[in-house]
Amino acid sequence: MIFESHAHYDDEAFAGDRDELLRSLPENGIDTVINVGASLESCRDTIALMERYSFVYGAIGVHPGSTGELDEQSLLWLREQCSLPKVVAVGEIGLDYHWPEPEPSVQKRWFERQLILAGEVNLPVVIHSRDAAKDTLDIMRGLHAEQMGGVVHCFSYTKEMAREYLDMDYYFGIGGVITFKNAKKLKEAAAYIPMDKILLETDSPYLSPEPNRGQRNSSLNLPYVAREIAAVKGMDYEEVLAATHQNAERLFRIGGQGGML
Repeated sequence: MIFESHAHYDDEAFAGDRDELLRSLPENGIDTVINVGASLESCRDTIALMERYSFVYGAIGVHPGSTGELDEQSLLWLREQCSLPKVVAVGEIGLDYHWPEPEPSVQKRWFERQLILAGEVNLPVVIHSRDAAKDTLDIMRGLHAEQMGGVVHCFSYTKEMAREYLDMDYYFGIGGVITFKNAKKLKEAAAYIPMDKILLETDSPYLSPEPNRGQRNSSLNLPYVAREIAAVKGMDYEEVLAATHQNAERLFRIGGQGGML
């Protein structure tokens, strides 16, 4: 069975066939999905999805690109949602300097506040970091993010940066990018990262793997990712599925058959 550690099924890209697609996942070997919040609205939609589908769990948090909407009242609302039984992480949170807005000071403020929130509610974090390697790491070190634990989603940095996160005992979300021909840096990092620290993810509807690159992504594409990881690490495909499933269960405290630990 396959554990999907990062998807956005609340996205409008799934408006036409969301229920049909989600109901097809278990029969295609996807037995657990973490739907990850990116804005206040998507957090509300994530909660609705995890209430509707037994195999869907939620991460509640605001992506750096949406932190301009945050204030103290909305942070309090996020805290309240973290007490829901199927909320298993705070995320996705972090820094993204690829786009000019919100400005870095806003992103940093709310990244710090949400990291602190995760520590207060005793949940791991889902980290988003794009073109912001040093600042992300500095904030995490300053707030002792190793105490919360978590996963660096869509890891895209070097194996040297991977070492820094391994020192904090973090996991690494590996998705469709690893199948791209120009993904040499990620393949090297994946070869370096211990297998017990890798999670399978899609970031659906984004970042479809080869041979479906450019199309809408879904958890049905995870076998392509797992096979590439198996090739990079010289492992059997089934070993990759088993290891990544166990890793995700451990991080998100979800037991076998989807039960909570």
